[in-house]
Amino acid sequence: MKVLVINCGSSSLKYQLIDMDGEKVLCKGLCERIGMESSMITHEANGHKATTPAIFPTHTEAFAEVVKKMTTGEGKCINDVSEIDAIGHRVVHGGEKFKESCLITDEVIETIRELSPLAPLHNPAGILGIEAARKVFGNIPMVAVFDTAFHSTMPPKAYMYAIPYEYYEKYGVRRYGFHGTSHKYVAHKAAEYLEEPIERLKLITCHLGNGSSIAAVDQGKVVDTSMGMTPLAGLMMGTRCGDLDPSVVNYLKYTLNITGHELDEILNKKSGLLGISGVSSDKRDVEEAAAAGNKRAQLASDMLNYQIKKTVGAYIAAMGGVDAIVFTGGIGEHDAIARAKVCHHMDWLGIRIDTEKNKHPVGDVCEITAWGAKVRTLVIATDEELMIARDTKEVIEK
Repeated sequence: MKVLVINCGSSSLKYQLIDMDGEKVLCKGLCERIGMESSMITHEANGHKATTPAIFPTHTEAFAEVVKKMTTGEGKCINDVSEIDAIGHRVVHGGEKFKESCLITDEVIETIRELSPLAPLHNPAGILGIEAARKVFGNIPMVAVFDTAFHSTMPPKAYMYAIPYEYYEKYGVRRYGFHGTSHKYVAHKAAEYLEEPIERLKLITCHLGNGSSIAAVDQGKVVDTSMGMTPLAGLMMGTRCGDLDPSVVNYLKYTLNITGHELDEILNKKSGLLGISGVSSDKRDVEEAAAAGNKRAQLASDMLNYQIKKTVGAYIAAMGGVDAIVFTGGIGEHDAIARAKVCHHMDWLGIRIDTEKNKHPVGDVCEITAWGAKVRTLVIATDEELMIARDTKEVIEK
């Protein structure tokens, strides 16, 4: 089975074609600036990678160009689109309606549309991708894979907010969690590495990048996660504030005399590492500035590392222990300083990492546990596209 994995933004289209026989990536690429001037496509296949200008008034033209790149020229990897057996779409918010991946129908599209108020930037973009793919690929079966689905096992005590219950009943105000595809992939990869059924393990998965979230996975089920009703909650991130006293929102709105939209821009795009450091939203730039003596950059780094440590500790308490901690994502996989600071002084919980192994983790799965530590610590390269492809294959074969 060949599965085309799609991740659509409002002006972008990321794709991978994966042959599930051996789980081999046949091609991958990105269409950028859809609906704008100077659109472009980057396509990689057969060891050849090229970026070329294109005209993409809509996602439909972008998909047509993807087909052209896959079937002709140096980037050719299939002879015809009929070789594609299924298409898997990343959909950010499934609300309470979708607790697992599902075959896309007209009814499913309409339900995703109804959930758009919960993810106004993401779900409409997902629908654009689905509808454009239908136009270009015809009757090839398509599957929706939801970022929120893996977290749907959380109990009410973890996902409810302490506000009038009617707001949950009428408007769906609750914690949903995100990055579910990544958390699911690395949790199962960890179980495979540890040679234990996931049903016997207590895991804490730390997806750390420009957007960051942590999940407590007990016997294969998420029991808590740091993001909330939206991806703004939880840890501070590249440009997002993370958890905040709700009164700060009102205080800033009236003190600055700004609109809700302007405040939303501040909390989502001007806060986090960027807001504190004043240097960058990229942790690498922040660490470089901190090393050069920039105190605000050092503060930003310390804040994030402290918040990760605090959340890990809380989830150990919530699960009554932990077998392994997994670091993944751009920061989780590549920031040795962050891993070291998060795990520092955690010996009393059985967590201790090997300094040398932590400096240079090797491979898709690397264990950095120190000798004698009771809790295993792993660095795992996430692969959300492969997880989407696996889910798609599973749904199609049901």
